[in-house]
Amino acid sequence: MKITFLNPPQTNSKYKFLGVVAPSLGIGYMAAVLEQNGYDVDVLDASALELTYDEIGEEILKRNPDIVSISALTPTIGVALDSADKIKQVKPDTVVVLGGYHPTFEYKSVLEEPSVDVVVRGEGEYTLLELVQTIESGGDLSTVKGLAFIDENDYEIILTPDRPIIKDLDELPFPAFHLFPMEKYKILNITTNVATIITTRGCPMQCSFCSSAALHGNHIRRRSYENVCDEIELRLKEQNIDTIAFMDDTFTLNKKFVRNFCEEIKRRDLKFWWGCTSRVDTLDEELLQLMKDAGCITIFIGVESADQQMLEKMNKNITVSKTEKAFKLARKVGIRTIASCVIGMPEDTKKTMKQTIDFVKKLNPNYALYSLATPYPGTRFYNETFKKNLIKINDWSKFTLIDPVLKTIDCSSKELRSIQKKAFLKFYLRPNYLIRQISQDGLILLKTIFGVSRQIISKQTNGNTNYNKSNINKGK
Repeated sequence: MKITFLNPPQTNSKYKFLGVVAPSLGIGYMAAVLEQNGYDVDVLDASALELTYDEIGEEILKRNPDIVSISALTPTIGVALDSADKIKQVKPDTVVVLGGYHPTFEYKSVLEEPSVDVVVRGEGEYTLLELVQTIESGGDLSTVKGLAFIDENDYEIILTPDRPIIKDLDELPFPAFHLFPMEKYKILNITTNVATIITTRGCPMQCSFCSSAALHGNHIRRRSYENVCDEIELRLKEQNIDTIAFMDDTFTLNKKFVRNFCEEIKRRDLKFWWGCTSRVDTLDEELLQLMKDAGCITIFIGVESADQQMLEKMNKNITVSKTEKAFKLARKVGIRTIASCVIGMPEDTKKTMKQTIDFVKKLNPNYALYSLATPYPGTRFYNETFKKNLIKINDWSKFTLIDPVLKTIDCSSKELRSIQKKAFLKFYLRPNYLIRQISQDGLILLKTIFGVSRQIISKQTNGNTNYNKSNINKGK
């Protein structure tokens, strides 16, 4: 059998906003597992290739797969379903499978679409492998753990038992990046030889708005540092990679792992730039210096809010003072920082949002991201806001972190959009910031400012774009 993995066209998201187009790790791992088991596999990254639906159809006809697996996040579920429609239109006998965060938690509404045959729930590597094997042998899908599908006889949804999580991540083959158009990926709208790598799954931190723990569990599973460095060495040799983005929720959660990892990089003399995510309560000067010496140039840090009560409501378990200390240490060591904050939580007020916006400027990071509070399916935040009828937008394509889908105590959706716009402009157009960044980053800064300005203008003029498969209330 032949299997094609489809990454659907990109819509607005925080990654699009930051000019980030990166290969899908989820697709990479699933493709590698199928290849390892002897299947004919290819990847169609419609986002990186900027394909239209008609072009997707043409590619499907050319590749002639038996199964197409589509990965979907909440804001991309509309384009994923429209892509599925196109696949069924040009090749009706193709088995269309949807997986990823959104289908896992919203499988009922996804299966209402006639173009979707099966939903893979949770971690997909071995579920998809067993699904393909079962289809190939003509077996019973109800025996495959981790699926949801419509019974052909009574049209009821069959939900098979959850598949256990993969405990030993080192047993997985490295993602099949050789199937991806690596020359098409970008950071800050600049084409670069970038790879994405993840060293952990699961998150014990329990932030109310994060969907990672909902999908991967509360217990963190970690690859060995040797296994991670083996993958890096392979990427450097075979794909001419010069930049790696670590996609872990909190790369620095285990300091011993980070130390061993950095020391192994230096021992093997691996030369590349890298960036990662972190929490302010996991950083110290010694660790930051070790990371920089091993090639770390950027850390993405969740600031979230400058109001301690708001942090507690998010279940963030950090303090404002620790945030200030972390940014000072990163600046002292010389690692660039991206400050990420959330504005527009239901309890947020104009006063607390101004406090957060002013606080971020005080932190003086290299870049800042002001995300609007967005409740994603599967999270505690979504369950709470849905029950309280606080979600005011019924279009999944707006769940992008840059479209307001909630109201706050004293702000309408329109006012939240205006506050976000002003926050970006006030941060990036400060004279002192421009002088400092141009001297340090030159072209990168200009591209960033251009991208931010273009995105803000676009959202003001084209904010009414809808996808016909994106209704939040379907199946509710």
